[in-house]
Amino acid sequence: MRIGYHLGYWSSAPPARALETVRAAEALGFDSLWTAEAYGSDALTPLAWWGASTSRIRLATNVVQISARTPTATAMAAMTLDHLSGGRFTLGLGVSGPQVVEGWYGQAYPRPLARTREFIRIVREVIAREHPVEHDGQFYQLPDQHGSGLGKPLRSTLHPLRRDLPILLGAEGPKNVALAAEIADGWLPLFFSPRSDGFYRAALAEGFGRPGARRRPDDFEVAASVPMIVDDDVEKAADQVRPQLALYIGGMGARSVNFHLDVFARMGWEEVCHTVQQLYLAGHKREAIAAIPTELVSDVALIGPAGKIREDVARWESTVVTTLLVQSVPFAGNDLEGLTAIAEALL
Repeated sequence: MRIGYHLGYWSSAPPARALETVRAAEALGFDSLWTAEAYGSDALTPLAWWGASTSRIRLATNVVQISARTPTATAMAAMTLDHLSGGRFTLGLGVSGPQVVEGWYGQAYPRPLARTREFIRIVREVIAREHPVEHDGQFYQLPDQHGSGLGKPLRSTLHPLRRDLPILLGAEGPKNVALAAEIADGWLPLFFSPRSDGFYRAALAEGFGRPGARRRPDDFEVAASVPMIVDDDVEKAADQVRPQLALYIGGMGARSVNFHLDVFARMGWEEVCHTVQQLYLAGHKREAIAAIPTELVSDVALIGPAGKIREDVARWESTVVTTLLVQSVPFAGNDLEGLTAIAEALL
């Protein structure tokens, strides 16, 4: 199993010492560096800036939001970063949720799977550069059919460094996971738990079994984001993860539509999830955080002494996960001491 380091997205300001941490991650032997975006910092710019100070480590996004950019602009960025990094870039894509898609990007959210299918098809056609790109879909039209009428199909002036540049898809629900297995080179699970391995194996198998599936299980990357806190005090370690989980379970999405909450509900935490959501949406964030049981944290995170973490990793090694994307402090990306502790425990 490979170990990557997930820097996440920024909070209210750029993280301190991030460049130092990135350089240390490469020196310590981490396989990859990953960035994210929500509705603040973007995923591509920090990866390019910090990645310029590295030479070996893979550079990847987890995730670039589909609604943030057109498919062609996304393909341009991916090819550019792949050239600049010497073929080290991996494009991780995701649809986000209706709150961000409609509230932040001003686009309609319905039918995200169909939109994703069209989006990835166009990105691949741009990168392949086999012909001028034309697409007449429900969500994207190239050239546009309602403008001046002067548009024409174009082919990228930039030749790709790799025509098979890997594209991974972030997904949480079974239909999205199956779609990843069908059309992508890998899957980016969020809040993966070893206890849910059978559920996700079935969803992946459905996608792999579809006609024209791009990959097989033995050449498909599953890179799971896993908060990891090395501390002799398990409860103290859990306390560092609880705010992140409370935010996603209680504060992300709408009361009626929250895909992150659904993930934990499928693990058997439905009652806890609804309690956390009610508290969080009522403005009682501290109470929502306190309502997250340590057992729930342990389902999706690696916490506690280094020896315990090494034992717990065995649960992950028997799952579909091929790469652990560890976070030493959620959303921070600047904890050099925590990064070193992770390396000592896992590498």
